[in-house]
Amino acid sequence: MILQVITQKKEMFNMPVTLQKNYLGKQIHCLYYIEEEAKSVTMSLNTQKKPSDFFGILTKTKSEEFQQQIDKIRGEWNRNI
Repeated sequence: MILQVITQKKEMFNMPVTLQKNYLGKQIHCLYYIEEEAKSVTMSLNTQKKPSDFFGILTKTKSEEFQQQIDKIRGEWNRNI
């Protein structure tokens, strides 16, 4: 893997690429992104949620159905196989 960090100084420029011999005949993927944008996206994805953030997302009926399903699954664990 090759990482090349560049800082563009002009609106238009040519970027020559030199690859190792073992890259010949292989598909090469080039990814361009702005570092600050990537950091902000990564930080927004890494926000930690607390259990209290999920309070009230299920109605009482849905939570009872969910609990019944959990009880059914747990009951299957105790089966003799």
